[in-house]
Amino acid sequence: MPLVVQDLFADVVGQPRAVAELTAALRRPSHAYLLVGPPGSGVRAAGAAFGAGLLCPHGGDGTCESCLLARRERHPDLVVVERSGASITVGQAREIVRLAARSANNGPRKVLLLTDFHLVEQAAPVLLKTIEEPPDGTFFVILAEHVPVELVTIASRCCRIELGPVPESVIAAELVGDGIAADVARDLALVANGDMDRARLLAADPRHVERRRMWLDVTSRLDGTGSAVARIADELLASIESVVEPIVARHEQEIEASKERAKELGERATARKELEDRHKREQRRARTDEFRFGLLTLAEVERDRLAVAVTPRDATAALAHLDAIQRA
Repeated sequence: MPLVVQDLFADVVGQPRAVAELTAALRRPSHAYLLVGPPGSGVRAAGAAFGAGLLCPHGGDGTCESCLLARRERHPDLVVVERSGASITVGQAREIVRLAARSANNGPRKVLLLTDFHLVEQAAPVLLKTIEEPPDGTFFVILAEHVPVELVTIASRCCRIELGPVPESVIAAELVGDGIAADVARDLALVANGDMDRARLLAADPRHVERRRMWLDVTSRLDGTGSAVARIADELLASIESVVEPIVARHEQEIEASKERAKELGERATARKELEDRHKREQRRARTDEFRFGLLTLAEVERDRLAVAVTPRDATAALAHLDAIQRA
């Protein structure tokens, strides 16, 4: 029986059941896996680690060069496919089919790690046959936040692994391990809403408390005029943009490191564009996550109002507000 150690999934936090299922799957892997979990649940880290285990010549020891490269998504036989636009296009799906047909570079196996597959839309039928019957030695690891209608048929051809939001206690413990004070860690875990990535982002940004207060105060500042709406919206948009600042700083460091590597080792023609595209996606995701956080905060206010509503009119208004927030 191959050796599989816990270190392989060391980057996957608070998902013991999913890790156990993936670890067991390495012993007799199927051709395709669908990992489903919300943002910050560790789906991508789990996918990369599982891909590392599939490519590892020792069955997934977690420490060999093959595992280390794959976990960092730098293994030549771990092909990471990320959407280039708002959704996965038919043209991109055809490229995935082409990549699946290529031979592996370093060994008998190749893994295609397909990200953001809840955005597959019209491209799903193009991929169905290849995912259902991939070439020998080709494995699919598909990542999605949820399973939309377009993905149901593909999902039925995969082994499905579910990851949930990271528990608040686990997030707090991780942040304490990162050097964050325990009381601050608890507050961050509360507002992170099960998203470990967001918790760490907030830990690096002392202004998160101020932004939460801005969202909590929104309804009390509305006075029925358009000017108030415009003023509040501008302030909220500016606060959302501030979230991206630490990410931009990290991206600048990555660009400098990439330039240094290019001087020493050369650089693929597409490497710089791939890096820039990834940075744009990460910044867009950070803005979206912050906006979702704001909407959840607004919903918290309206739920509190509903709980103390005295008249049917007050309750109806709170319910209408909650419905509007949900639609947004």
